[in-house]
Amino acid sequence: MPEVVRALEIAAPPSVVWRWFTSQEALRRWLLPDLDIDLTVGGAYRATGPDGETRISGTVLDLVPEGRLVLSWLEEDAGWSHPGRLVIELAPIAPGTRVTLTHDGFAGIGTAGWRGTAEAYERGADQHKVLDQLAAVVTAGA
Repeated sequence: MPEVVRALEIAAPPSVVWRWFTSQEALRRWLLPDLDIDLTVGGAYRATGPDGETRISGTVLDLVPEGRLVLSWLEEDAGWSHPGRLVIELAPIAPGTRVTLTHDGFAGIGTAGWRGTAEAYERGADQHKVLDQLAAVVTAGA
């Protein structure tokens, strides 16, 4: 199954990095600026995607403090029958935290063009650099 994976090491422990996952306001600083989210398992969210145009919605599938955040990920008005997933995992490493961001489930979104969608997400991951934005807010500590 195709998936888009990016990882980054941040020189801070998972407890410090996780602070940027604990509230809507914190997530807005680095993930999606207009995010509206209920940060409980089963809670809904909605936002404009990193491209500034695509509307994204879904639910919180898993939330493990200092470990991972998993969201279903549905592009509204794109003809998807089923959502994909966004998985962000934190792992302690000697210099701090390894953060891994994975978009998966493209084959199951229910469109004939899902391979093109996966390729677009691959390009978008390089363009939008979401993990770099997380590293910047963690480093600034603001």
